[in-house]
Amino acid sequence: MTLTDRQIRILRVSREWVAEHGEAEAPSMRELAQAAGLASPSTVSYQLRRMREQGVAVETRGRPSGRCPHCGR
Repeated sequence: MTLTDRQIRILRVSREWVAEHGEAEAPSMRELAQAAGLASPSTVSYQLRRMREQGVAVETRGRPSGRCPHCGR
């Protein structure tokens, strides 16, 4: 699995967001775009789709990651 710099930034921002706000308050696409310094939520959506294809799930508000909420798998 090879992530681009942009995808790594989205993943890092998402993890930092959850660490700060708690797992119950995942970021929205708009919040992820703003925090990662990206132009629009559609850019985040595209990158998240590509990441899911590689098996990397990033949880956003309104879209479950598919991971177990207890163990993270």
